[in-house]
Amino acid sequence: MTDRPDTRENRGPTRRRLLAAGLASGAVVLGGGALSGCGSARAADTSTVRLWDLFSGADGGLLNDMVEAARPDMRGSRIERTVLEWGTPYYTKLAMASAGGRGPDVAVAHMSRLAGYAPTGLLDPWDLDVLAEYGITEDAFTRPVRDRTQYRGKTYAVPLDTHPFIVFYHPEPARKAGLLKADGSLDTDAFSSPDAFLAAGRELAKASGKQGIAFGYVTDTAQGWRLFYGLYRQTGGRFDLPEGGPAEVDVDRMAEVIGFMAKLVDGRVNPRRLDYPAAIAAFANRQTAMILSGEWELGTFRTADPKVGAAPFPTVFGTPAVYADSHSFVLPHHPDPDPGRRRRTHQAVAALLKAGQIWATAGHIPAYGPVTRTKAYAALQPQSHYAQAQQHVVLDPAVWFAGAGSDFQNSMSQVLQQALLDGLPPDRAARAMVRRLNTFLSQPSPA
Repeated sequence: MTDRPDTRENRGPTRRRLLAAGLASGAVVLGGGALSGCGSARAADTSTVRLWDLFSGADGGLLNDMVEAARPDMRGSRIERTVLEWGTPYYTKLAMASAGGRGPDVAVAHMSRLAGYAPTGLLDPWDLDVLAEYGITEDAFTRPVRDRTQYRGKTYAVPLDTHPFIVFYHPEPARKAGLLKADGSLDTDAFSSPDAFLAAGRELAKASGKQGIAFGYVTDTAQGWRLFYGLYRQTGGRFDLPEGGPAEVDVDRMAEVIGFMAKLVDGRVNPRRLDYPAAIAAFANRQTAMILSGEWELGTFRTADPKVGAAPFPTVFGTPAVYADSHSFVLPHHPDPDPGRRRRTHQAVAALLKAGQIWATAGHIPAYGPVTRTKAYAALQPQSHYAQAQQHVVLDPAVWFAGAGSDFQNSMSQVLQQALLDGLPPDRAARAMVRRLNTFLSQPSPA
C-alpha cells in the first residue's frame, strides 16, 4: 500500500540507525511517563493502533477525550497511547525506533521536523486513497500547511493542528488605548508598521498604567527565532537554504527586523530583560496589557482572565505571515507493513481529525477544515478570532537541521539575544546569523 524507499534508502537497519543518530545530534534516548509500555511497538493484537505522542498535562487529557470521541468511527479498533518526553528525547527515540523498524503504528511529530525524517526513509508515506475512504481529503487542509506535508510528490504527514505565534491582550486596557473594534476584537491595522506597532505598545502601557507588550526571550531557545522569522517573512525577503550553502537571504531586511525587535524591548514598550516564565507571569498577573506568545498558552491566560482576547500576529512589514508549526501524524517506517494494520491506522487518524473540536478548546487551530467551519467552533472565544492565521502560516525552513526543539532554533536565538540584550548592532547580528546558517548548511544531511 505504501511505496518503499528508493535503493539508497533500503540498505538495511544499520544505515537507518546511522541516519537516526545524525538527526539526534548525539542526544540521549529518554522516555517520559507512558500510558502504555514502550519496548517494541509491534504487538500481536492487530486491533490496537499504537500511537506515540508528546502530549502530557491538559493536552494529554484532551487527546484522551478525542480518542474516546473517535471510537464510533473506528469500530473494531482501539488506540493505545505512549507518552514520551517532549523535544530532543522524543525525536531521538522516534528516529531510532523507525530506523530499526520497531516504531509504533503512528506517531505525532512537528511538521517542521519532517524534512529531517522523510528523506532518510525513517517514515512511510500515507495512502491518500485510503484516507479519502474515511472522509479525509487533501482539500480539507489549508495550502500553507498542506504543502509542507509533501516530499517527492508523496504525503508524509497528516496535520492535526496549526499552532501559531499570536498576540494575547487584556480587553480593558486595549479598549482604553483605542485598539479594539466595535465587536471587541483587536484592530490589527493599528499595528501595521514598525512605528505604528511601537506607538500602540506605548498606548497600551499608558492604558494599563504598568507595561505595554511583554515578550519573554531571555535564555529561551526558540522565542527570539519565532518572532524574528515570522517578521522577516513579512518583509518578503528571500530565505533560501540550498544544500551545502551559502544561504540566500536579504541581510538588510534581516537587520531591519532585528532593529525593530530591539526597540520592542527598549524598556518603554516591553521590559528589557524578560525570560519566558516571567513574561507569562507578567501578562497573567496583568502587569502588562499584551503578550507576544504561542496560542498554546491560552489555558494559562484564560484561567487568569476569562475574557482574555487574542488575534493573529499583526502584519508589520507588509506581507501577511504568521510563524507557526503543526502537530502532525506520521507513519514510522516498517519494512513490511501489514496492510490491515495500516488501514486501521488510517481509519484511526481520520476519526481523531473529525474530533478536532475537542482539540480546539486548548487553543490549537484544528487542521481539518470542516471543524473550523462549524457554529460550535465559531462560538469558541478567542480561538475563532485568530483562526484566520492558518491561511498565512510560515513554518521553519524545510531543511533537515531546523524545526521544533532543534539546535538551529537555539543557535539563531542566541544571536538575537546578543542584539536585544547586549546591544549587538542589527547589521552585525544579521551577518552573524548568516554565518551560523552557512555552518549548518555545510554539514552533510543524513539523507
